[in-house]
Amino acid sequence: MKPVIGFIGLGIMGKPMVRNLLKAGYQVHAYSIMPADVQEMAREGAIGASSNLAVAQAAEIIITMVPNTPQVEEVLFGEAGVIGGLRSGKVVIDMSTISSLATKQFAERISASGAHMLDAPVSGGDKGAKNGTLSVMVGGDSAVFSRCKPVLDVLGSLVTHVGDNGAGQVVKSCNQVLAAATMAALGESLVMGAKAGVNPAKIVEVLSAGYARCGALEIRGELLLDRNFDPGFMTRLQYKDLNLAMELSQGIDAPMPIASLVRELYKTCMAQGIGNEDHSNVIKVFEQLAGYEVKAGE
Repeated sequence: MKPVIGFIGLGIMGKPMVRNLLKAGYQVHAYSIMPADVQEMAREGAIGASSNLAVAQAAEIIITMVPNTPQVEEVLFGEAGVIGGLRSGKVVIDMSTISSLATKQFAERISASGAHMLDAPVSGGDKGAKNGTLSVMVGGDSAVFSRCKPVLDVLGSLVTHVGDNGAGQVVKSCNQVLAAATMAALGESLVMGAKAGVNPAKIVEVLSAGYARCGALEIRGELLLDRNFDPGFMTRLQYKDLNLAMELSQGIDAPMPIASLVRELYKTCMAQGIGNEDHSNVIKVFEQLAGYEVKAGE
């Protein structure tokens, strides 16, 4: 018999993840601080919950997908928080991207209640969430991971146990550093090539087939040419994730010169008030520096 699932956080990622769980035949109790989002999911088959606590009381496996460390802490331990509904055998799976250091502390507090916690951040953006093809990197007890893997397999095409609690968030920081640097390099190269007189669509076509091919090109290449910055992954979240990587690196004395520079580029986007656009908008920083805007068909 399939376990009852609780899902907290119904944003760009959360809604399609709930839809995939419903399609797979799971009963899902859903909650968000936005009542309209709860109502939308209820119309599609989820059971709308009135609080984080209500989700935890109803579900065996509680998934959280919220923006940052403070929000996860509030969901878990705040007023009417998840912790009040936990008991032996229940599992909290945090699929948010948050501090690896805080994650270890949260896991200890949840363990004291008799329940278990997995940190399972994801990569793949809204497209991966919709298609159920996310890459999921999981930290926590291996036996708990094995028990929860069938649920995670509904949400991702690659679900990997990477170590103890906190390890999932460490690997996600590695992912975000590489993803941000790649997106910045894509923007810089397109501005250079287009300003030099080459059709940027041809640049994207050629790079997509060679050694430089990457997720940034595959997912955002055509959208960049159309100047479509509707968020698949918001710039403000990319900036937040780079800050988390810096926090981690400082604690272990791991120099991060490239990530530090890329973080400054995203800080520029934040300063210009475009944090809610897709993180591919880092190309705008290079366009401003070069005095040239990249457009398809040039």
